[in-house]
Amino acid sequence: MGHATPATQALTRAKLAFELHEYAYEAGQDKIGLHAAGALGVEPSRVLKTLMVEVDGKPACAVIPSDATLSMKKVAAAFGGKSAKMLEPAKAEKLTGFRTGGISPFGQKRASPVAFEQSALGYETIILNGGKRGLMIELRPAAALSAARAEAKPLIADQ
Repeated sequence: MGHATPATQALTRAKLAFELHEYAYEAGQDKIGLHAAGALGVEPSRVLKTLMVEVDGKPACAVIPSDATLSMKKVAAAFGGKSAKMLEPAKAEKLTGFRTGGISPFGQKRASPVAFEQSALGYETIILNGGKRGLMIELRPAAALSAARAEAKPLIADQ
């Protein structure tokens, strides 16, 4: 498989069914998830973005719809902390082993707790980063939660 990344390898090891989608990643895109959704022709709420955060100084991973905004208050609560902030890109890359724009909740170099936005899991399949820029993985929400050892929690700001 020419698209082997730590993320796809983790899903393969877990014997979970997934489908790969590629799109032309453009560096400097402000909203990578929205760009991916447009390139793949799917609604943005089905394409999830992986955001690395720090809760009370400890890393965590929040997975939310590409058209939503993270609520730091809800993120802190989801991970049992008092405060949350975005992890610096360089720290996120070092921790996960992925480059920003290609961070996946699966197969991270150093695993951190993962939570998925609960409202994003109502689709038959969801699409999220496959571990490199321009590579997306489509799979069932239950498989994504299982592979990431994640919980479904409220994470996004009220729209």
